[in-house]
Amino acid sequence: MLFYQPLNGYRFNSDSIFLYDFICSFSPGGNLLDAGCGVGVIGLLLARDFGLKPILVEKQRIMAEFARKNANVNGIEAKIEVCDFLDYENSLRFDYIVSNPPFYHEGVIQSEDPHIHACRYNSHLPPEAFFKKVKQLLKPRGRFLFCYDASQVADIVYLLKRYSLTVEHLRFVHPKAEKAAKLVMVHARSGSKAKTTVLAPLVPFEKEGYSLEAQQIFKKARTHTIKCQIE
Repeated sequence: MLFYQPLNGYRFNSDSIFLYDFICSFSPGGNLLDAGCGVGVIGLLLARDFGLKPILVEKQRIMAEFARKNANVNGIEAKIEVCDFLDYENSLRFDYIVSNPPFYHEGVIQSEDPHIHACRYNSHLPPEAFFKKVKQLLKPRGRFLFCYDASQVADIVYLLKRYSLTVEHLRFVHPKAEKAAKLVMVHARSGSKAKTTVLAPLVPFEKEGYSLEAQQIFKKARTHTIKCQIE
């Protein structure tokens, strides 16, 4: 699957591909929304694999144009909405909301590039406001699947519970087996009373290359990227 990405600035990386694979394990169907979709990689891959017609919400116009181009070039029917997710309104309620949101907190060194800043730092999508909006847009028992900075997992589990979004599954991503987790992938469900299952970790690297599991995920995604500029 072909994806056009910006010549300069933020471009999707393996986090999005790992999240796509995580979401696949829950067999998404029905109405799906990709919040902060960037160039559309997660929503469009899921549309390809599960026959969905997703809604992709993105506040940066240039990224939304890339998402529209990527939907068109791959022959996928998707609705692109150019707006801040926190301002998004729709009478439709969703079975699945997915997202690779900006999740770095104020305490880290921050880029001065405004485009990169909007893609990386959670001041642009504060977690409490984000989760509250997700709850408003989900159907009863609807699913919310996303990734976040692993160091903030206690905060996000607490905030999700505040809005009756119960964490049913967590999967941590460790760069190498001996390294601390950098990323956590989360499956939460509206109104669920289930206990949380912590899945086996994903370890992308071993020795000098990608692990077998990571290689299999990339093979399943089948993405090819082209850097370009949209006028």
